[in-house]
Amino acid sequence: MTNQELQILKNKYDIIGNDPALNRALEVAMTVAPTDISVLVTGESGVGKENIPRIIHQNSPRKRGKYFAINCGAIPEGTVDSELFGHEKGSFTGAVEMRRGYFEEADGGTLFLDEIGELPMATQAKLLRVLQSGEFIRVGSSKVLRSDVRVIAATNVDLLNAVSRGKFRADLYFRLNSVVIQMPALRERPADINLLFRKFASDFSAKYGMAKVSLTEDAAILLRKYRWPGNIRQLKNIAEAVSALESSKISPGSDKCIIDADVLAKYIPKEEPNLLPATVQQQDKFETGEREAIIRTLLQLRQDVDYLKEVIEKAGLGRRTSLPVALPEPCEDVPEWPRPQRTFNEDPEDQDPEEQLLEETEPEQISMKEASLELIEKALLKHGGNRKAAAKELGISERTIYRKIGQLKKKK
Repeated sequence: MTNQELQILKNKYDIIGNDPALNRALEVAMTVAPTDISVLVTGESGVGKENIPRIIHQNSPRKRGKYFAINCGAIPEGTVDSELFGHEKGSFTGAVEMRRGYFEEADGGTLFLDEIGELPMATQAKLLRVLQSGEFIRVGSSKVLRSDVRVIAATNVDLLNAVSRGKFRADLYFRLNSVVIQMPALRERPADINLLFRKFASDFSAKYGMAKVSLTEDAAILLRKYRWPGNIRQLKNIAEAVSALESSKISPGSDKCIIDADVLAKYIPKEEPNLLPATVQQQDKFETGEREAIIRTLLQLRQDVDYLKEVIEKAGLGRRTSLPVALPEPCEDVPEWPRPQRTFNEDPEDQDPEEQLLEETEPEQISMKEASLELIEKALLKHGGNRKAAAKELGISERTIYRKIGQLKKKK
């Protein structure tokens, strides 16, 4: 399209701005208008997505047919099928008569489905059938009806992300996005912000016969710096508010109301991080399920530590050291054998060096290497008197076994 044709189109649909991304969206809309190809219009809320389907419809062979714009997010989930496909009399409570749905009414025309990502999954399946075959069924009926309707959809959410989360049908997504027209956010076209403000202020002045609001340079800069989370819709509301409340203050020698940055700042809300579309909220390092599992594990560890402290205190081992001691979990299958006591008349030189070393380094430790006479006796019986096998099982030397055998004989 030439610049002149593009400007004529903008004037016809009251579109303000010269941003390249905006111009590209309008050119694509005019290119696909003569066809019946599916179009998906994307962009944040308030960017003017509703202009694109009107342009496509009124420049298509269907321009003499009906045009309906439906906000899918505003229709209750329980009645959305009835709104789109109609219903038979008595099909549900309140259905006092037969009603034709939008697809039936718009036969030969165009349907604009805004916020299509809000449709329930069951309705998405029915919509896909209409797009593929033109067939649908009224609620409460079994008769298949046909309709020739061009559907143009719009969304302010990431549908591909919704598909990955199971919130939107993949087959419907690929059926709708044959051509995607992206409408730029207002903050992405800063040069158009002052143009739009002047247009809204001028329209308000002409409508109510008030003085036209004009901005100083510092006020214009303030407008461009603001991020406009509500986009064009928010800018229009602020322009009207400033015009209504400040237009009585006529500047000397002029019929205009000059607004500076200090005055304008009162009408621009403070930026809230949650309202900024471009701000991505920082996600937790752990997912909710992982975080809960970690908390449960920490609580269990705390309980185990408390239990071990109690065991140590009861066993009288708490005086040994202030350092944390790693104790094995209690095992019911292995009995706790009493520690053999050294007699005063026992010659230290006759004691097993291995046993002596254990007693000197860990005098209060309960070890299988310091097995009781009863344990050695059981080990010998188990291995048929084989001292080597018994010593290996108990983890002590054969010399200790020989010495303990002597004690066993004295005991008997």
